[in-house]
Amino acid sequence: MVIGQRLPEILGKDQDGKEWKLSDFKGKKLVLYVYPKDSTPGCTSQACNLRDNYQALLDQGYAILGVSVQDAASHRKFIEKYTLPFPLIADTELKLVNELGVWGEKSLYGRKYMGAFRTTFITDENGIVERIFTPKEIRVKAHAEQILG
Repeated sequence: MVIGQRLPEILGKDQDGKEWKLSDFKGKKLVLYVYPKDSTPGCTSQACNLRDNYQALLDQGYAILGVSVQDAASHRKFIEKYTLPFPLIADTELKLVNELGVWGEKSLYGRKYMGAFRTTFITDENGIVERIFTPKEIRVKAHAEQILG
């Protein structure tokens, strides 16, 4: 996925089994943020920063949708524990992360494994990607501030 491209129409199903489509966000700017794993320190900081600034993001015309490869039950627990006001796509079949190009080999303490790269896609009101925050750019404790500029 690159700037100027349109996000895929089918985004996936959330923690409640509701299917989300790009067309659901027509007329809004979408913050589609991909994160590695529910309830890990960095992912929790990022989700809570977006939660704490949710109204400011809404006021600027943004909708927020999180994506990771955990299942719906894991997402429900994460949402309930941290009172997250936005849906989380359960991309257990790796369809969206592969379409977005954010799934690949990672390394932690010399151990190699496959995982999602923390990446945020910002679209315009028509679903066209205007900005991409890469893993090295994202500040998990100040991500909403980065988005709001």
